[in-house]
Amino acid sequence: MEELLTDFVDRAGELLHAQQRMRGLLEAVVGVAEDLSLESVLHRVVSSARRLLQAEYGALGVLGDDKALSHFITVGIDDELARRIGPLPTGHGVLGLLIRDPKPLRLRDLQQHAEAYGFPENHPPMKSFLGVPIRVRDVVFGNLYLTQKEGGGDFTAEDEDLAVALAAAAGVAIENARLYNDARRRASWLQACMDVTGKMMGDESTPEGQSGGLDMIAARALREADSELALILVPENPSGPFRVAGAAGDSAAAWVGRVLALESTKIGAIVTTGNAAVLDGAPLVLRGGEDPGPGCVLVVALNSPSGHHGLLMLVRGRGNGVFSRTDVEMGTVFGSHVALGLELARAHRLREQIAVFSDRDRIARDLHDVVIQRLFAAGLSIQSVRRLITDSSAAQTIQSVTAELDEIIRDLRNTIYSLRATSGEKELLSSRIIQTVRSTGASLPFAPVLTLTGPIDAVHDEETISNMLAVISEGLSNAVRHSGADSISVSVSVDNGSAVVQIEDNGSGFAEPAPGNGLANMDHRARALAGFLAVTSSPESGTALTWCVPVY
Repeated sequence: MEELLTDFVDRAGELLHAQQRMRGLLEAVVGVAEDLSLESVLHRVVSSARRLLQAEYGALGVLGDDKALSHFITVGIDDELARRIGPLPTGHGVLGLLIRDPKPLRLRDLQQHAEAYGFPENHPPMKSFLGVPIRVRDVVFGNLYLTQKEGGGDFTAEDEDLAVALAAAAGVAIENARLYNDARRRASWLQACMDVTGKMMGDESTPEGQSGGLDMIAARALREADSELALILVPENPSGPFRVAGAAGDSAAAWVGRVLALESTKIGAIVTTGNAAVLDGAPLVLRGGEDPGPGCVLVVALNSPSGHHGLLMLVRGRGNGVFSRTDVEMGTVFGSHVALGLELARAHRLREQIAVFSDRDRIARDLHDVVIQRLFAAGLSIQSVRRLITDSSAAQTIQSVTAELDEIIRDLRNTIYSLRATSGEKELLSSRIIQTVRSTGASLPFAPVLTLTGPIDAVHDEETISNMLAVISEGLSNAVRHSGADSISVSVSVDNGSAVVQIEDNGSGFAEPAPGNGLANMDHRARALAGFLAVTSSPESGTALTWCVPVY
């Protein structure tokens, strides 16, 4: 009877102990799932496992893309001791064994294992060891490590079962936290897209090309990507190096204005596809600038349907981890929003310039057609009165008034010329093209259709610009005077190192060009710039002119 009672008490104690541990496991699972922040969930997993399995030290190693430990979270070691120990482990020794063979591992003495790598100086002693993998959707996310069983004992098979169960629950909680974190980061990136484009369109003090607007874009991207440096680069010319036009970060001032010769093959692929990419080795990517230190660079192409506007580069130090897939995908979305905002700001600025030019033209016409004519008529009337006056002093007064009127007319003419001339600020090529088409086609009963494609305003060579404008003027003038067309289109594009002007009409056409120097002059201008002129036409089918020259 005593033996039965003793056995019953022992079994009851075991059952109570098992119940307590199951209750502890349930509490640990509930505790792990209480927070949706990934960093908080990882800390809760380690703390719960350490408390449940009565271990002095716990750690969770997160695997990176290269199957090495990218993050290592510890519990039981304070900050001061961690500082004295030195760098966190990267996956050598027994820790690496769990990475290579993700199965539960329970050891009596960690130091006696064949894969033992040893402890660094100032590391606390650790003997018993239990490690289990944490899986998320059948993929190993990382490993949970527990060492130094309280009381100096060994981890048991029951401890291993509890650790495996907790790791399974942790995998679900980690996946939920990752999904939540991913959704939150995507929402934050989308909000950044809306904020940046709203400011670009609503704030006239920061249009495209001004460092204030580009610095604002760089600063917002820096914050969203959790980076150390953000650079916005614009092409010096279609095939040349890039200039840093905007920057954000502690070293931003040292980068603005620098010209960088980027690694052409990888950058070219990003520009062509429009998809952001992470490049390893910041010093290699950002050649020509100060060394930003080791790390990775997220390169985002600022592409819009009308062309390429530059690059956004986000730099992270080696200790801050790599950019996530969410950052890469949303970086592409952010870049497209920025490019569209730049394009809209550019179009807004062009509209304002056209309005100013139109107003200047109107004022000049009014001055020329109304004011000057009235002054001239008044002068003639005064001169006619002079013949009727014999008094010399009155005649002298009339002569002075007439001279004054002549001087006023000269001043007005000078004012008209200044209104029609370009301002001292260098005017965009796209604006000059618009003015040329408007003035040349002013006599038409319809408006020519003008299409601008590519980075036209990136063309800075004045010889190329002057010849291009002369060809547009001459080609459109020929179509206006000789074709009899009711539709004329002018297209100017810059792409793949070439500038192309195309002028088409649906007029009468010709079998042989009319005598004159028009086509010969356009051909000469093309050959002088190592380009060509092509003209196709036939009676009753219209004419198409193509003028193409290289740009650098």
